[in-house]
Amino acid sequence: MSHHSRFAVYYMPPAGPLADFGARWLGWDAQAARALPQDAGRAALTETPRKYGFHATLKPPFVLAPGTDRQSLHAALTALAARTAPAQAPGLALTRLGRWFALTPAGDTVGISRVAAACVTELDTFRAPTTEADLARRRKAGLTPAQEAHLARWGYPYVLDQFRFHLTLTGKCAREDLDDAESAIRAALPPLPQPFAVPEVCLCGERDDGRFELLHRYALTG
Repeated sequence: MSHHSRFAVYYMPPAGPLADFGARWLGWDAQAARALPQDAGRAALTETPRKYGFHATLKPPFVLAPGTDRQSLHAALTALAARTAPAQAPGLALTRLGRWFALTPAGDTVGISRVAAACVTELDTFRAPTTEADLARRRKAGLTPAQEAHLARWGYPYVLDQFRFHLTLTGKCAREDLDDAESAIRAALPPLPQPFAVPEVCLCGERDDGRFELLHRYALTG
């Protein structure tokens, strides 16, 4: 079994046009664990999100807690998926979030947020305590009281009521490059799904080279 320094629970699109777009756009296919060619401009635009693969975070990356292992995490995720219902939103839309871009659900996202909350809270026993260095790094962003409370309790500030589902497409863009970046994304995007479904969750692992790869898909059948 390959060594992974951290694990995460993500949404990753199933095989199809959206997954193919994400892998080509970012230059890393986390499902096949292979790099894909990019031109220099796109490589610079996608450098920050590339190593994670095309995904939306449900439970952020974590080091396994002492006394736990990948097999027990797999068993817990299997059980969680069996009692959790799939979710959907009316569609997906390209969204400018400050100075970076992502695909976000259009319309009601209560069901999707419910899936994410289950992953964060029900798998928390597998997360090693957050280090002081990581806490300090997160606090540099200037957290709200709610985000600070989540950081202290769950190891990440943007969970539960602070969560926003998003499939990241770029790092932070220079202001003068925003319009060109948006045009490039729109030119490459396939038709976006309507409705947009989250029928499963994915366990991913961080490899020795820092890139994440898909380890297992879990169908939500609750």
